Amino acid sequence: MAAGPDALSLFTAIGLSEPKARETLKNEALSALLREAVTQAQGILGPNVDKATGTLLYNVASRLKDQKRLRFLVGCITSKKIVTDLQLSAALEYVRSHPLDPIDTADFEQECGVGVVVTPEQIEEAVEAAVNKHRAELLSERYHFNMGLLMGEARGRLRWADGKSIKNEVDLQVLHLLGPKTEADLEKKPKAGKAKPAEAEKQQKAAEEENGGVTLETKSLMEQLRGEALKFHKPGENYKTEGYVITPHTMALMKQHLEITGGQVRTRFPPEPNGILHIGHAKAINFNFGYAQANGGVCFLRYDDTNPEKEEEKYFTAIRDMVEWLGYKPHAVTHASDYFDQLYVWAVELVRRGHAYVCHQRVEEIKGHNPPPSPWRDRPVEESLLLFEGMKRGKFEEGEATLRMKLVMEDGKLDPVAYRIKYMPHHRTGDRWCIYPTYDYTHCLCDSIEHITHSLCTKEFQARRSSYFWLCNALGVYCPVQWEYGRLNLLYTVVSKRKIIRLVEAGAVRDWDDPRLFTLTALRRRGFPPEAINNFCARVGVTVAQTTMEPHLLEACVREVLNERAPRAMAVLQPLRVIITNFPTQKALEVFVPNFPANETKGFHKVPFQATIYIEQSDFREVVDQGYKRLALGQPVGLRHTGYVIAVQNVVKDASGQVMELEVTCTKSDAAEKPKAFIHWVSEPLVCEVRLYERLFLHKNPEDPAEVPAGFLSDLNPDSLRVIAGALADRSVCSAKPLDKFQFERLGYFSVDPDSTEGKMVFNRTVTLKEDPGKV
Repeated sequence: MAAGPDALSLFTAIGLSEPKARETLKNEALSALLREAVTQAQGILGPNVDKATGTLLYNVASRLKDQKRLRFLVGCITSKKIVTDLQLSAALEYVRSHPLDPIDTADFEQECGVGVVVTPEQIEEAVEAAVNKHRAELLSERYHFNMGLLMGEARGRLRWADGKSIKNEVDLQVLHLLGPKTEADLEKKPKAGKAKPAEAEKQQKAAEEENGGVTLETKSLMEQLRGEALKFHKPGENYKTEGYVITPHTMALMKQHLEITGGQVRTRFPPEPNGILHIGHAKAINFNFGYAQANGGVCFLRYDDTNPEKEEEKYFTAIRDMVEWLGYKPHAVTHASDYFDQLYVWAVELVRRGHAYVCHQRVEEIKGHNPPPSPWRDRPVEESLLLFEGMKRGKFEEGEATLRMKLVMEDGKLDPVAYRIKYMPHHRTGDRWCIYPTYDYTHCLCDSIEHITHSLCTKEFQARRSSYFWLCNALGVYCPVQWEYGRLNLLYTVVSKRKIIRLVEAGAVRDWDDPRLFTLTALRRRGFPPEAINNFCARVGVTVAQTTMEPHLLEACVREVLNERAPRAMAVLQPLRVIITNFPTQKALEVFVPNFPANETKGFHKVPFQATIYIEQSDFREVVDQGYKRLALGQPVGLRHTGYVIAVQNVVKDASGQVMELEVTCTKSDAAEKPKAFIHWVSEPLVCEVRLYERLFLHKNPEDPAEVPAGFLSDLNPDSLRVIAGALADRSVCSAKPLDKFQFERLGYFSVDPDSTEGKMVFNRTVTLKEDPGKV
């Protein structure tokens, strides 16, 4: 470690100020590297190092990633091959892009501008060209013109020119063109007035406040994922990634990889086929498929089917169904089991190379973070090979032997298991195997086989990144790069497979697709459009931090889509019969209702209008409260789309005083005083069932013992489902198919449930028209 007055004087001797030198000493790694660089330079140049050289030495020590290149770069600086920071930046990029020895000195010097001399005449010509190009704007804006543009264009022509020399030439030529600055030139350019925040920005700010200050993304998902927006490596440049392990075989493997992929981005979405996808998976799908799509690449759907105990065919089908429902098409559908033969061959090779061994510790012995070391870790390679073959041939009981890899993971876990014994037929390979690979072993090797460029995982897999690199390099195969992003969680729900199964078993929900859940099949059944889910993922943004969101932000995304997509219809949930005593005709009239009132070019549908209609019970009151504007005695109301206003003449009640029927008269709208409100209605309606959904849980975090001490099953909302068996809908919906969506005017957005039959339609309320303030 560089410390004490010795190091301080060493650093100030190369031109660092004393405060800067002291600040440097606080960083042990930087100060040690800088001391090494200065000591090497002094060995070549003597004790006196000029400030310009000292600045370059400091920059190389603070910016160099691969420390083994320090001696080479210090040699270039002391020999005056590298004399500017521009050249140093090029040199650092070159050594980062060429990690293997030996460095091609001629190529390096060409790429770094070594020996290139830029003459004053060349600088003058480059600046003159830039000035002539922008002559009109310069004469118009004078000294308010952005002079940096001229400098940038001149630098573009002369990559290795000195920046100060270019600036001096720009100043000289601009002065020659415009003359000295006038008083007007010296006035500060007025700042553009701050525009008042648009309504959308206000809503954005409000939404962020509602979500605990989480910043919501305004760019589209494709904008967030395109190009270098995420600072990911380019295909074939894996070795430029922080922490990537470079071996003597890396560059040859990378060359072979590029020949196979053609430099195309490749990602994969690798779910386990042992449950239904949920809202958190929607982010993973959007990230993996979206990143590939945004960058002209492809994404594999790979089933991680390495645990035959939990896998069922229905999950395979449902997973692909959901991926395609969200709008993505896999480049190929693969299975980890496709590669079982190759994975086994590699496991044998891993043992041969001394990187794995057969262990007889039981599962309970190696659980946790500080298990005892295996007494079999150093057993002879030949012995492990024979035992591993015995495992494959079924000579051991389950749990009696495992194959373990010799490494320590980032979270401190020692020697993770690569293979375990399971006497369970596999859905694809049958009884051929009784040993199955683990995620820790399979994941990176399947990525390697499929030549994945970007292995995108949620944050909890960060502890496995080093083992990911280790295993590929231990076998000498192509090594992709693992990148991590934050999980997406929602409040007021549970998404774990185990807990959803408990909800089903307890009768709290019907199945995985119960519309109160946040599985993707449940959201589809409830009527959530896939575009809304994708938009929600885009709003959340591609963040590294875990994000926990309120459900109402997702619901807001649903409203935005359905407002444009769901045709309008009328329905009455709590019907009250109304008799129009002076109806103008004997037969029903036909009323034309716009499918989308804001855009009547999208067409109309016809509904019958006759003397008997039905309105919502809540749209009539005998006693008018202040602010109440709908139907009451002495307070007429308009009927939407009819051109008529109705007024109550008589209220018919049953023996208990319950209002059963209203007798009203109607008047043409143009002959009546404008009513305070217009209400919806139905006539000759369809009787249907409507299911109204609320949150399944009462607390934000039903799994948190601090919030719900008795466990999540004790937190169920008794009012999460309300079934209305006798709702009425207008006949425009009679031909609707399951999952068709409508806006029932004044009520909300509704979707046809698959339980619907020819004789009875069932509608799920997807979301209300506006957010319930009580939910926020």
